[in-house]
Amino acid sequence: MKAITRRDFMKGSVAAGVALAMPSSRARGANNDIRVAFAGFRSKGAQHIGVFRTIPGVRVVALCEVDRNILDREVQKFKETNETVTAYTDVRKVLEDKNIDAVVVATPNHWHALATVWACQAGKDVYVEKPASHDIWEGRKMVEAARKYKRIVQVGTQNRSDVGLCEAAQYIQQGKLGKILWAHGLWFKRRPSIGRANGPQKVPEHINYNLWTGPAPLKPLRRNKLHYDWHWFWDTGNGDMANLGAHQLDDCRWILGQSSLPRRVISIGGRFGYIDDGQTPNTQLAIFDYKPAPMFLEIRGLPRQKDIRASDHYRGTSSGNVIQCEQGYFVGGRGGGWAYDNDGNKIKQFKGDGGAGHQANFIKAVRSRKPGDLNSDILDGHISGALCHMANISHRMGRESAMEQVKETIQDHKEGLDTVERFEKHLAANEVDLAETPMVLGPWLNFDAEKEEFVGDFPTRWANELLRRDYRKPFVIPDEV
Repeated sequence: MKAITRRDFMKGSVAAGVALAMPSSRARGANNDIRVAFAGFRSKGAQHIGVFRTIPGVRVVALCEVDRNILDREVQKFKETNETVTAYTDVRKVLEDKNIDAVVVATPNHWHALATVWACQAGKDVYVEKPASHDIWEGRKMVEAARKYKRIVQVGTQNRSDVGLCEAAQYIQQGKLGKILWAHGLWFKRRPSIGRANGPQKVPEHINYNLWTGPAPLKPLRRNKLHYDWHWFWDTGNGDMANLGAHQLDDCRWILGQSSLPRRVISIGGRFGYIDDGQTPNTQLAIFDYKPAPMFLEIRGLPRQKDIRASDHYRGTSSGNVIQCEQGYFVGGRGGGWAYDNDGNKIKQFKGDGGAGHQANFIKAVRSRKPGDLNSDILDGHISGALCHMANISHRMGRESAMEQVKETIQDHKEGLDTVERFEKHLAANEVDLAETPMVLGPWLNFDAEKEEFVGDFPTRWANELLRRDYRKPFVIPDEV
């Protein structure tokens, strides 16, 4: 199913001096196979390898990973089945390989945009994991590169390919539950402390740390674990707001039928329950002031109560979406869900498949050369990723504040107030004293969706400085892609 709304396809011309082999002239593999390379596969990327190998007419021909142990692990799997793959540690070498048609990018967030832009410039199509970008500016550059070089770029927000959620979105948009009042995404998942490092840590010799760092500042490793915990540091990750909350934000925006960014945003939250090296919040509420129906994203990284493993839930879900309408509400996400009346009685079930056809949808568009065939085109991925970044910018500019001030600041949003009150109970159950460790209240930030920048008085200047990172040479996305 196509996205409900999408900007017109922007036609571009091949940049002078860049030699591209377009699909019409590229010599494909045997039997017109789509030859795919993978960049990054410690976890999610390895899952993608398994899925793409099952799609008819697709051949995995190259693997790229800066961790030699992980690279060897996946190469060995192909050796065991007598299949040949070329192994790389540097994605630039992958892009020089003319025997590759498409690249799957499942690296840490800070590499997503650069790898995608470079791949587009090299004439290769891209499947890139969520969030599409590490910041708002580079997300727009990904869109520009895809259009300029006429590339097919799919983002890994696979819920848009879930048959049940597609049916539910249509059901809600047809008004079967009445007018939408608000949309609330939730991600409640226990995140234990990452601990504290005792000074700079040695990077294992089997990891090329320079390539791993790429466009980010090359700093000594100051956490106990390189892999995965990069999510909780601003140089490389974006916290759970853009890690798993990215799915819920994309779902809610899609169901609301919003094709651009909201007029303003605010974040409330903090890192509670332990003291460790992590920088990003583990408890966070973001309010996106869309009209006529606002959108909320709620993150909880602590359990239901201290010293247990189970997570909280809201209206029966701990990871999904609640879409409240005048005559009822929907609860679900990946895997479908249920429509309820306002008394909580089930009305209709939407059986989903977890978005199992998302990768096949990408391959279909690679063959058709029509971005409109994509369920999650890079433009949609950019906008949903930008929502994550807007919320995090508000958080990073926030100050510790008393709960009375928090509630006063969001008093126009009843669902937000209700969520903050639930936050208080949730944190109390985890023995967090908000008088000792107050909530971080970010400012309301006004946003110009057309220019993709913050506007208005203080603190606009500082907020706009966080729209774009400083890139480390030679890992630089240029102003003109």
